Amino acid sequence: MFKRIFLFISVNILVLVTISLTLNIFGVTGYLTERGIDYRALLAFCGIVGFTGAFISLGLSRIMAKFMMGVQVIDPGSPGSSAERELVSVVHRLAQRVGLPALPQVGIYESPDVNAFATGPTKSRALVAVSTGLLEKMDGPAIEGVLGHEISHIANGDMVTMTLLQGVVNTFVMFFARIAAWTVAQAVSGGRDRDSAHGVSPVIHFVAVMVFEILFSLLGAIVVAYFSRWREFRADRGGAKVAGREKMVRALEALKAQFEPAADAAHPSLDTLKINGRPKGFFVLFASHPPLDERIAALMSTPL
Repeated sequence: MFKRIFLFISVNILVLVTISLTLNIFGVTGYLTERGIDYRALLAFCGIVGFTGAFISLGLSRIMAKFMMGVQVIDPGSPGSSAERELVSVVHRLAQRVGLPALPQVGIYESPDVNAFATGPTKSRALVAVSTGLLEKMDGPAIEGVLGHEISHIANGDMVTMTLLQGVVNTFVMFFARIAAWTVAQAVSGGRDRDSAHGVSPVIHFVAVMVFEILFSLLGAIVVAYFSRWREFRADRGGAKVAGREKMVRALEALKAQFEPAADAAHPSLDTLKINGRPKGFFVLFASHPPLDERIAALMSTPL
């Protein structure tokens, strides 16, 4: 669930900063002229790099998920355990029901958290992964509801849509970061740096670009999180269509039973880190998922 968004955004920020770092090291700043910034050239530069970073993140999404989460992909051809066979069977059945062009890989990763996610660059190269905690703490109908939700993300093309949105966010993150960095560098250097053809310290400009890029990337994550919350409602409806409304509601209620008591107990400070908890204040803006009560209410009131 939230792992899909967290992995994508974190990898995207890493790729974006790495590309920017490399370009700055090699002095690729064609948008800078003797008169200052060429804003059209800067926007074109940021658009190319921003979308490149987003699509690299998309291309690496399945690989990075396996690496960062320790996902063990289940071989459909091997006997495996009964639980593994059942998991693969349910995922493949749901995938066929929504008409995916290829069956997704199915994996399990060790974690006591109740979680699952779907990722991958295309509908034909997707991965559905579930935690051991989810398999241990949910019953069959609830698990099928969760899997229906994740399959719906794949069928809706959410990863590609998120990539396009992230490309736009990246573009403006880089654009405004460089304008802000140039302003800071000019203020500090006063346009009198003799070591630079542009009259500003390249070191100050470089550091300011990195700082503003990370800061604006975090602000951009608010936009991505808002869009993610909207997509979750759609995935809930899709999960209800493919697995059944009762199973989808059962899955959400099971999640609520798992997370909300913990949020009210001895560790309220950790509540903002839980996707199904109740983040407060500023942290609400970074929530990738709506509150479970809202999701259940929307699912019960929306015609399928």
